[in-house]
Amino acid sequence: MPIVLDLTLIWAGIIAFGIIMYVLLDGFDLGIGILFPWVADDVDRDVMMNSVAPVWDGNETWLVLGGAALFGAFPLAYSVLLPALYLPLMLMLFALILRGVSFEFRFKAEGRGRAMWSAAFALGSTIAAFAQGATLGAFVQGVRVEAEPGTAPAFAGGAFDWFSLFSAATGFAVVFGYALLGASWLIIKTEGQLQEWSRAIAGRLLYVVLFFMLLVSVATPYLEPAIAERWFSLPNFYYLSPVPLLTAGFAAGLWWALKRGREVLPFVCSVGLFLLGFAGLAVSVLPYVVPRSLTIWEAAAPPESQIFLLVGVLVLIPVILGYTTYAYGVFRGKVRAEDGYH
Repeated sequence: MPIVLDLTLIWAGIIAFGIIMYVLLDGFDLGIGILFPWVADDVDRDVMMNSVAPVWDGNETWLVLGGAALFGAFPLAYSVLLPALYLPLMLMLFALILRGVSFEFRFKAEGRGRAMWSAAFALGSTIAAFAQGATLGAFVQGVRVEAEPGTAPAFAGGAFDWFSLFSAATGFAVVFGYALLGASWLIIKTEGQLQEWSRAIAGRLLYVVLFFMLLVSVATPYLEPAIAERWFSLPNFYYLSPVPLLTAGFAAGLWWALKRGREVLPFVCSVGLFLLGFAGLAVSVLPYVVPRSLTIWEAAAPPESQIFLLVGVLVLIPVILGYTTYAYGVFRGKVRAEDGYH
């Protein structure tokens, strides 16, 4: 029998891949900024910034790819979600701009100016992380959609519908999760006192991240009866049980790696926790691209548009992966205080 490719599923996979890559790669360098105020030594803060200086702006390529892919492949979902999430998305963009500007200006400032840009870097990183988490929570809880006869579905809610206790919880979860990724990254890239500090703070952050993962996991099924049924009905319960079991396994692995003084394994386990958290939320919302309102097939662009865009993406993604891999390879190894930013 001939193999039939579902272009809509392929595009959903591409967007999911882009989001995962952005969260993991930009997550740890946002985490560096979140940890910034808690480091006493300004020399250590220089090392922290230098650990991500060669890659931080390239990491944000995936954010652009994800937004452009959503616009091209699922234009109806884009037209519904963007008005619903204007405020947190604009907050995120302004915070990323503040963070980028402070990144460049801090290295050239002295005295009070340097302290000001350090604070701006931390503030921008923290607000951007919270806004991303709140956007995720607002997406999972769903948006109000209405459609007049003969018209396309449109967002019918208010400007602050996105904010709730659930989206606030996911916002804080992402802030602490990014901080854990940042601390794990510093374990790889630094040595001496800063590495030991990073190891200690990662151990504390692990417990906070697990608390928020548990909180969000318990709250999510209460958002919609269909979500609870998907997770707890039989035989789904048996099929999905590996997600929480693997989460517990990665958490235990991270705790063990920190106690044993491992360098790379804490970061690997932190990434594993993020991937499993992402998988859990994906299980809760699929096949909806606008939860409980529009499925990926209802919101998809015509097949001709999907094919046209797919040709470009199949060229673009390997190029992005190639230069990303090359950049990380060139700047591998430890970062020391005498290493400069150019």
